[in-house]
Amino acid sequence: MGKLIVIEGTDGSGKSTQFKKLTDRLTTQGTAFRKLVFPRYSEPSSALIRMYLGGEFGTSPGDVNSYAASAFYAVDRYASYKQDWGNWYEQGGLVLSDRYTTSNAVHQAAKEPPAARAGYLQWLYEFEYDRLGLPRPDLTIYLDVPTDFTEQLMRRREADTNTTADIHEQDMAYLATCRQSGRDAAAFYGWTVINCVKDGAMRSIEDIHEEIFAHVAKLLEE
Repeated sequence: MGKLIVIEGTDGSGKSTQFKKLTDRLTTQGTAFRKLVFPRYSEPSSALIRMYLGGEFGTSPGDVNSYAASAFYAVDRYASYKQDWGNWYEQGGLVLSDRYTTSNAVHQAAKEPPAARAGYLQWLYEFEYDRLGLPRPDLTIYLDVPTDFTEQLMRRREADTNTTADIHEQDMAYLATCRQSGRDAAAFYGWTVINCVKDGAMRSIEDIHEEIFAHVAKLLEE
C-alpha cells in the first residue's frame, strides 16, 4: 500500500492554506502524489452533507447525532476512494488529504459527553477503516488554534470572500467544544499537533509550513 498524509485542524486554522503550500512544495520537488479535499461538495456523494450543513435537518449541529452525521461524511470518502484514488494508493502511491475521517473525530465527537467520547472515537475508526475498508493515515497533522483566534479568523474570511458560515461555524460554543474534542482526539489517536499560536499571536504561515514539512519529509524518508 501507499502512504496517506492528512492535514486536520480547528476551524480557521489555515488548513487549506497549509495544504496548498505543502502540495506546491512537493510538486516543485518532483514528488508524485494525489491530493484530496473533503468534503467533495460538487459530487453527488456529498448530498447529505450539504443538507446537514445547510440546516435542512436542524439549525444547530446537535440536531443530528454524531453517528448519523459521521455516516454522511464517511459515504463521501468511500465514494472518493472507489472512484478516484484507491488504485493509486493500493499500488504504492502517496496521497495527501485536506481533512479526512479526522474531521468527524473533531466535529462529531464534540456532540458526545466527555465520558462517551472515547467510545465514539473507537467506533469511528472501526467503522471507516475496518468496516468500510478506507486506508488509515500514516501521518495526521493537527493544526491547533484557540477558539478566540478562530472566531476572528473566520469572521475575516467571511468578509473577504463574501460567504456565510455554515451551522458549525456560526456556533462558537460548539467550536470551543470542538477545539477540546480535537485535542482529545489527537491524544487518543496519536496525531502530530502543531500549535499555531505562540506568545499570544498567530505564527506566520511560513513558520507553520516549515514545521509541517519537517514531519512530512521524515515520513517520506522511511
